[in-house]
Amino acid sequence: MYSIGEFSKITGLTVKTLRFYHEQGLLAPSLVDPQTGYRYYDAAKAETARTIARLRELEFPLADIAEMLAQHDDETDILEYLARHRQSIEASLRRHRQIAASLDQIIAHQTKARDAMRTATYEVQEKQLDEQLVAAIRMRGRYDQCGTGFARLGRKFGRHICGPPLLLHYDREYKEDDADFEVCMPIRKGQTSDDIEVRTLPGGRCVALVHRGPYDELGRSYERVLQYVREHGYSIQMPTREVYLKGPGMIFRGNPQRYLTEIRLLIAVD
Repeated sequence: MYSIGEFSKITGLTVKTLRFYHEQGLLAPSLVDPQTGYRYYDAAKAETARTIARLRELEFPLADIAEMLAQHDDETDILEYLARHRQSIEASLRRHRQIAASLDQIIAHQTKARDAMRTATYEVQEKQLDEQLVAAIRMRGRYDQCGTGFARLGRKFGRHICGPPLLLHYDREYKEDDADFEVCMPIRKGQTSDDIEVRTLPGGRCVALVHRGPYDELGRSYERVLQYVREHGYSIQMPTREVYLKGPGMIFRGNPQRYLTEIRLLIAVD
């Protein structure tokens, strides 16, 4: 057997490190002299010590190394474990590369949206809205489900539609799955039937802003118009409105960067 000093030279581990590994239960000596407390190691321990040293250079935690050694008896088992671990690292790298690519897309998208808002030609304005006859369906669910409501109104009123579709929001906050909204189509004439209500939408003074771009970027325009409302000390009347001046057609989706949506917030008049 080798003394701890000799074993230190063989493995490239300091005596202090070997003692520490013994205390941590990572690499026990083959023999400890009960009289002197000297530690002795046989040759079979050398490869294990070198493996531990290399794994530590690769920043493996001591707890992971200890678990690996406890579960694998010989060098072949350890090599098989390391091969499996390498495969796991490769899989993790692929996932991280995918995440990095997604992050690049998000950064590019948000940078483009931010720059578009900074250079937008549309400004917040105040205007008077006239009352408007509409056919409406009250819905609850996800916002992207509004298309089914608009399609029903389109089929039923067809040639009597006289303006762009609009959506009334009854919630003061964003909701994912249980939003309360109403799809509306301006019409020349029509009658209430089933769950479709024909009524006059009241007019009034409003703060408005035309948003250019995809619907998932509307939040930036809401930020601008709500800041305007706050700066002027206005109170908003519910529901708020979105008018879809230009959007996807019934067949072709079109270019979302060219969608035009007017945000209309009716304000209380003292």
